[in-house]
Amino acid sequence: MAHRDCTPRERVVAAYVGRFSDVVPVAPEFWCYIPARLLGLPMVDFEKEVPHWQALQTAFRHYACEGWGIVSPSAPDGWPGAPRPTAVSRLDLERYEAVTTIEYSGRTLCSRSFFHVREPSWLVERFIKDFNLDWPVYTQATLIPPHELDWRAVQRALDAVGEDYLLEVHVGSAFIDYAGSQREGGFHQVVIDLADREDHLQLLQDRYIAHMAAKVTEAFANTSARSVFVSSSWSSLSLLSPALWRRWDRPVLEAVVRAAHACGGLVHHHFHGRCTGVLPELVGTGVDCLCPFERPPGGDVTDLASAREALGDRTTFNGNVHTVETLARGTPADVAGEVLEILEAFEGSPRVVVGSGDQVGGETPDENTHAMIETARRYGKR
Repeated sequence: MAHRDCTPRERVVAAYVGRFSDVVPVAPEFWCYIPARLLGLPMVDFEKEVPHWQALQTAFRHYACEGWGIVSPSAPDGWPGAPRPTAVSRLDLERYEAVTTIEYSGRTLCSRSFFHVREPSWLVERFIKDFNLDWPVYTQATLIPPHELDWRAVQRALDAVGEDYLLEVHVGSAFIDYAGSQREGGFHQVVIDLADREDHLQLLQDRYIAHMAAKVTEAFANTSARSVFVSSSWSSLSLLSPALWRRWDRPVLEAVVRAAHACGGLVHHHFHGRCTGVLPELVGTGVDCLCPFERPPGGDVTDLASAREALGDRTTFNGNVHTVETLARGTPADVAGEVLEILEAFEGSPRVVVGSGDQVGGETPDENTHAMIETARRYGKR
């Protein structure tokens, strides 16, 4: 690819497959804050009114850089038990409350979220309160047979994004995130569930693995996607022990990779926080790209040479520019220094994307964002 200028999407895909393009891709994780600011919207309106893939397209075009984002299929019309927003009320000048219900087989589950004019929304009440009674309803709402899903909006988004950035299909999360994200009590409760209800959760894990593998197959069969994405929030050694990750999350990632590679597709996994304790095993799953390789205190990536050695020529490195101490609080020189550290550590390797160590904050000075991109452009030419 190095014989011509590549598109942003081509550069990221080349890095995922271990092939050189014209320049090292630079992909700050613009998620909520920066796109909302560029669109001039309060966060509550941004979350409720703008397709996320479209907002990211605005941000990547504005900064003329590479990037990645996600899009998901929707439940078919009339699916029994599909989540249904029922009410939005204003709590004060800055906050709103949104209530969502799931109704199935005579039982109603309720979830509540707070929305804010400046901050992304957060859960204050989760669907699953009674383990035995609520899980069957929740799985009906969320583990929809993949061949029943509506993939048309995914393809429309892929067509609209085109070569502007790599839009990936979000097929789901790590298992512990799935088991706990809507469990009342959150992470603490799901860890208790894993210990006290292992047999029940083993059956759920088996079902989830089959569902994820089938969803990957349908994603590549029904869209022109090049890559699928597996998210995580709690699947991190900042919270989990390596043993819990191996027992509950690794089998899901392995199944996704097998299904994707069988279709000729790629897999990108977002693994927050500390990662070095299982990094060789993450690589061993066959995943094509990992992010965000956070520096302390949020993560534990301090030795980029060791990270490169662990990744070898099998998995692409994406991330590592510190979003708080460097991008938000540092100077352009600080940002350039971290970018140069990444480029030096991965010199001679196509398997690198210069990215941020998670989401770029709203307080990040524009000159720091430009320094990240311009340094990668200047010193990442091939």
